[in-house]
Amino acid sequence: MKTVEVGNNVKIHYIGTLLDGTEFDSSRARGTPLSFLVGNSQLLPAFEKAIVGMTEGETKEISLTSENAYGAHNPEATQVVPKEAFGPDFVFNVGQAIQGTGPAGTFIATITEHTDTNVTLDMNHPLAGKDLNFEIEVVEIED
Repeated sequence: MKTVEVGNNVKIHYIGTLLDGTEFDSSRARGTPLSFLVGNSQLLPAFEKAIVGMTEGETKEISLTSENAYGAHNPEATQVVPKEAFGPDFVFNVGQAIQGTGPAGTFIATITEHTDTNVTLDMNHPLAGKDLNFEIEVVEIED
């Protein structure tokens, strides 16, 4: 029976939930397993580590603290930008995720506040500061 090792290409299904059971991501909902090279640092290190040693068809549940997931929420990772930096027809909604380009490259942020002239962006990952649960099933292991 094949077991997952570093260097394998694998296909997995997973369901990610918050501690209250809210689902934040699911390959099953998309109907397509996630395919990746184990050890290529594409995923959270603790997530990849949990997959090593699993066998095809095996299902496992893991819990990651925020420190092992997307880190603590940094209250200083906000930025106030002028609304004119957005297009004239842009509609500002608190809680809305946006993607932009800045001096350091592409970023994703969440609108936390807006006034007549400015918008406040939270640059933290949307899952920063949250403990996460995953149900993982190894669908296929390629050599």
